[in-house]
Amino acid sequence: MIEAKGLTKRYGPTVAVDALSFDVRPGAVTGFLGPNGSGKSTTMRMIMGLDRPDAGQARINGRRYEELRWPLREVGALLEARTYHPGRSAAAHLAALAAGGGIPRARVDAVLETVGLTAAAGRRAGGFSLGMAQRLGIAAALLGDPGVLLFDEPVNGLDPEGVRWIRELMKSLAAEGRTVLLSSHLISEMALTADHLVVIGQGRLLADTSVRELTSQGRSLEEAFFALTSGSADYRGSAAPASGYANNPERSAR
Repeated sequence: MIEAKGLTKRYGPTVAVDALSFDVRPGAVTGFLGPNGSGKSTTMRMIMGLDRPDAGQARINGRRYEELRWPLREVGALLEARTYHPGRSAAAHLAALAAGGGIPRARVDAVLETVGLTAAAGRRAGGFSLGMAQRLGIAAALLGDPGVLLFDEPVNGLDPEGVRWIRELMKSLAAEGRTVLLSSHLISEMALTADHLVVIGQGRLLADTSVRELTSQGRSLEEAFFALTSGSADYRGSAAPASGYANNPERSAR
């Protein structure tokens, strides 16, 4: 599971995440919602060890990311789509990750098939569309067959068929007993995908509840979301750095 306890992150005078605590448990898709600039991406980066919190801690299966001996086997993440060398083929990119993470080479072919990129395995990833880049990122997250998965806006660039595929994939991963944390701006899609919700605004926790409970008074999820976040929208933009690589083999082969 994922445990966030009192996470706080500042960038200069801006408090991006403010004493944020929540748990993400196995066997369910947990949706991570909040307005632009609410601290979702920064929180996910802290969970993955890409940003160091100013206070609090994030743990995966009871340990910080940097304490995991073989990280890709325990946690996979898609935080940004184009986090690969553009001159490498999809297969070569995944093979490098597998080598660094102590993962059998056979997993490369398996995850390429899972995400529908088998026919494009030998193509240079730099020529991929955004949707194909998202699929390659998902393949990288699944490569080590981890029990914990984080996805930040995985439906970006996907057509309706791809969005439906993501929905079914997230549900199937949770049904296998995995821990799935999913961030998305598509509230209507989250209503169809998530079992549980963590909603934040201006870096603070607004709700940690089931979709059913949040919509129990006859409101749609969209109505409930806007009611929760009406006073916390912040359009200054995220203060977090724009670049980072959650599936970096140099970080993972520790």
